[in-house]
Amino acid sequence: MTTDDQLLAELRRALPDHSPSKRFGRRRGSDGETSTRVRTDGAERALLRRDASVFEGGVAGPICFPETAAEVQRIVQIAAAHDRAVVPRGAGTGLAGGAIPLGAPIVIALTKLNRILEVDKVNRVAWVEPGVINLDLSKFLRPQGYHFAPDPSSQQVCTIGGNLANNSGGPHCLAYGVTDAHILAIEVVLPSGELVMLGGLEPEQDGLDLRGAFVGSEGTLGIATRIAVRLTKNPPAVRTLLLSFAQVSDAANTVSAVIAAGIVPAAMEVMDQRITIAVENYVHAGYPTDAAAVLLAEVEGLEGGVEIDATRIGEIGRAHGATDVRQAASDNERALLWKGRKTAFGAIAQIKPDYYLHDTVVPRAKLAEVLSKVYEIADRHELLVMNVFHAGDGNLHPLLIFDGREPGVLERVHHAGAEIVRASLAAGGVLSGEHGIGVEKQEYMSEAFSDDDLDHQNRLRQSFDPTCRSNPGKVLPIGHSCADIQALRAVPTGVWG
Repeated sequence: MTTDDQLLAELRRALPDHSPSKRFGRRRGSDGETSTRVRTDGAERALLRRDASVFEGGVAGPICFPETAAEVQRIVQIAAAHDRAVVPRGAGTGLAGGAIPLGAPIVIALTKLNRILEVDKVNRVAWVEPGVINLDLSKFLRPQGYHFAPDPSSQQVCTIGGNLANNSGGPHCLAYGVTDAHILAIEVVLPSGELVMLGGLEPEQDGLDLRGAFVGSEGTLGIATRIAVRLTKNPPAVRTLLLSFAQVSDAANTVSAVIAAGIVPAAMEVMDQRITIAVENYVHAGYPTDAAAVLLAEVEGLEGGVEIDATRIGEIGRAHGATDVRQAASDNERALLWKGRKTAFGAIAQIKPDYYLHDTVVPRAKLAEVLSKVYEIADRHELLVMNVFHAGDGNLHPLLIFDGREPGVLERVHHAGAEIVRASLAAGGVLSGEHGIGVEKQEYMSEAFSDDDLDHQNRLRQSFDPTCRSNPGKVLPIGHSCADIQALRAVPTGVWG
């Protein structure tokens, strides 16, 4: 029996079939063990070799589908015994290549850990498993008077575990904060196989904030198996405004002016004309297609307060060139406006089949300046760009639209993307607001951080994962990573090659 055969046999014993109805698709190991929850077929491995990014996929080893924390723990222990890397995976909606398997690791798909375990409305806490879909959690909570505040545009499919891994944001994180502000405690399987609890439900925790270190670590410090999330009470009143502008810069400047006036809306989202037209053709949400940009602003709170804030936002918008200010007249109209915003990325399929979505953050005061550079960069590389972004916190999401079948276009896309990242950094920005670093922005880490910064980040990683087997080859760049990144990116030989 080869080493790979032994590994598979142990994984299959760890994840046995537990339902007599599961008769199709069984995989039989050389020792006679069977399991439908350990997949090695080419189709499954090909599917999970990529995420939603534009980056070339890796090579997946065995795909495991655990259903309990104990099973995750056992998989990690087996991996450690065989000196194999593991890559945790949620819904695969990541846009930075964070879930791409490098070096034929064991892929631990957490989609079957999808239970809402407990809801404590008195203390406003829910315990959930990492495979719970973001929107499903809020749908479950809303009739009880609560919701989960982070709302990424992919919330219909992305998971809480993935949100935690990337410290995801969303339109309504302007007022409520990104995922980190809504995670109280995390049960984690460390790369050693040990099960630990990071953080807790008490207001003040003793010692280091290891919960804070883990959120946003992109699977490099371990695997979350149970998460305590903070519940946000549903607002008593909501007002949603749609402001139209003749120039994109006017919309960007309005955002800065609203915040400067002391108003912090729940959300402020800007879409330029190109994406607005695509969205309107796709959803028919009532967006004006003749405006150079639209600003979707939402305020929440007590009835009197939201009326005052909504009126003031409209006044500030007009003072900065808004050609029209409209307030949603009903919950249905409000929902339709948000449906248009949250399906924006899918709407571009009407134009070309592929897009490269960036995720940098710049100071609000520099929004107009950087947006101008984004358009110039795209024009110079002969690419179509559409801008839709979390304007309130300066989180840019330029979409470079292209057809991957066109010769040489991917090279132009990546060159343009690199210039956009560097323009954001030059403006005093940062590499990512919510999508993470993954493999996409590794090479820019040295431009954003000093050697000492990167050395300390690697030391933190190695304190959790001394052998660098948890999602290796991600985040930290060559020369500052505990992993041999070049070797991981080479196509492995043998059974998984």
